[in-house]
Amino acid sequence: MYVEIGCRVLLGTVLLAAAIGKVTGRAAYREFTRSVRDLGYRPAGPLAAAVVAAEFTAVVLLAVFPPVGFGVSAALLLAFTVAIATNLRRGGGTCRCFGRTAAPLGRHHLWRNAFLVGCAVTGALAPSGPVRPDGAVLAVAGALLTGVLVVMLDDLRYLFGATGRT
Repeated sequence: MYVEIGCRVLLGTVLLAAAIGKVTGRAAYREFTRSVRDLGYRPAGPLAAAVVAAEFTAVVLLAVFPPVGFGVSAALLLAFTVAIATNLRRGGGTCRCFGRTAAPLGRHHLWRNAFLVGCAVTGALAPSGPVRPDGAVLAVAGALLTGVLVVMLDDLRYLFGATGRT
């Protein structure tokens, strides 16, 4: 049960940060919509709105109906992974995954999403059982920390000097 709790919190943290980062202001949303267009997806406006709505929906479903939330999260992350892979084959683009920065797309975005899809599958398949408060707190704390690290991946790569499309 703790694995399921941790996966719910991790995915919820990452998807909520992504959705909020894209709608924190007109400029952030406009830049996200522009990045969708620059990646070659049309019509960019409705697609950008659908992405944000899907991210918020996944967060709510993870909180209230986890089996569906895990499925929606996995499907959304797989769609993002396909979009990233397609654009890497075309020569790249920028990722406004969390709205605030425009990091060059790289293989690390594919690995990040594969990890998150794995979390969605793991959470969906995790056994249920009784939950002790101390175990739940530990699962939530670990998931929140991991979620923050996932959200900050591009910043951490920059801080530690990672370059190129790796």
